[in-house]
Amino acid sequence: MGSGQVTAWHGKNITVAGLGVSGISAARALAGLGAVVTVVDGGDSEGHRARAAELQAAGISVRLADAQTLPGGTDLVVTSPGWKPDSPLFAAAAAAGVDVVGDVEIAWLLREVAEDRRAARSGEPRREPAPWLAITGTNGKTTTTQMLASILRAAGLRTAAVGNIGTPIIDVVLGEEPYDVLAVELSSYQLHWAPSVRPHSAAVLNLAPDHLDWHGSMEAYAADKGRIYEGNTVACVYNASDKATEELVVEADVEEGCRAIGFTLGAPGPSMFGVVDGILVDRAFVENRRKNAQELAEVADVNPPAPHNIANALAAAALARAFGVEPRAVRDGLRDFRPDAHRVSHVDEVGGVTYVDDSKATNTHAAEASLAAFEPVVWIAGGLAKGATFDELVQKAAKRLRGVVLIGADRALIAEALARHAPEVPVVDLARTDTGAMLAAVREAAGLAEPGDTVLLAPACASMDMFANYGKRGDAFADAVRELAAEGA
Repeated sequence: MGSGQVTAWHGKNITVAGLGVSGISAARALAGLGAVVTVVDGGDSEGHRARAAELQAAGISVRLADAQTLPGGTDLVVTSPGWKPDSPLFAAAAAAGVDVVGDVEIAWLLREVAEDRRAARSGEPRREPAPWLAITGTNGKTTTTQMLASILRAAGLRTAAVGNIGTPIIDVVLGEEPYDVLAVELSSYQLHWAPSVRPHSAAVLNLAPDHLDWHGSMEAYAADKGRIYEGNTVACVYNASDKATEELVVEADVEEGCRAIGFTLGAPGPSMFGVVDGILVDRAFVENRRKNAQELAEVADVNPPAPHNIANALAAAALARAFGVEPRAVRDGLRDFRPDAHRVSHVDEVGGVTYVDDSKATNTHAAEASLAAFEPVVWIAGGLAKGATFDELVQKAAKRLRGVVLIGADRALIAEALARHAPEVPVVDLARTDTGAMLAAVREAAGLAEPGDTVLLAPACASMDMFANYGKRGDAFADAVRELAAEGA
């Protein structure tokens, strides 16, 4: 559905699927433009009813306990990111000839409307909509988006980190503050439902099997990730060590003159970003890129300077440079950046052993990157495997492992991989799932560790078997480490 097909919002009958953050954002925005909005959700809890009451007070209809039936007269369905493509509601929409799009698509289509409204409110000349610098990948999206926003701010640009990062993009697009450029994190779910989005430049950081239960296959998952390159005008940034990301660039339909820009942890070739003698360098946006390179920052400017995080920094730098940012701003932005909690976060040092929380490593690809940053390691792993296998991860990490402590519902899958590929590594299998399980895991890890080692929580699994989310799991780990430190004081 192109932007020319969705211009007159007033009076449109729009069904919003989902009563979460993005669904509420879309419902309020579209109702504010005069659309007749109905929100549907399968839940009917006290929380659902409270959110429904707030929307109903704003003139928005809400239907709870039924997310399968398409309301009569629907002109358009707007879905929240997690809803699967085979949901009965969408099948009904298809049968009725009704388009289904996501909140990111709506935000893209509303950019022109938003600038008209800002100009009318302020009395200032109308601005062009802020370009999008977009980021996706199996891992590292949020960190890279935040790094990019920090660099853009260091360049003096008005920007915001939006999208899958937690800030509803519709709220920012329709908000009162004008932006020069937006750093946009996009998940594969969001890209699936965003056919019209055309970023200024975009990056796919990496590709590994994930969310295959939603997409149906690795090919479909990769294809949705690759949508981020469609219509790019300046740069398609890819990971030179991940061939699949480059293949997505080759397949993309981009604007004339758009360039493929690779990043690598090694020395870069022309039209690439990389690392030379501890310096992040640009050989893409320089004069005579076949002979010259521009120094951007030192590896030490990246926090933390783990290999996967240096790769994130290079991708962020490439997008910023594609937008014309000066080298000094790349350095200053990386120095100013502070990662979110639970992303390779140093918790404490106890008895000469360092404790690191990377609870955000919820799949094997993320855990592999985390494990590669430390040696020797006592690894705390396990949870919900989401259909993953662990042989390749264990094979790559085996020589780094001092020991392993396994927790969670699918820990046996990791134990079996360890038995096959690292039989000499001591393994503690914890069957506990109570509130004291993480403290027990940390104590077992401390017993396996030696001074100079790192105890690393990088579960390679989702958390919901034992914890509400990965943040709660990381908090439990940090609390356990602090208790361990107090016991030794």
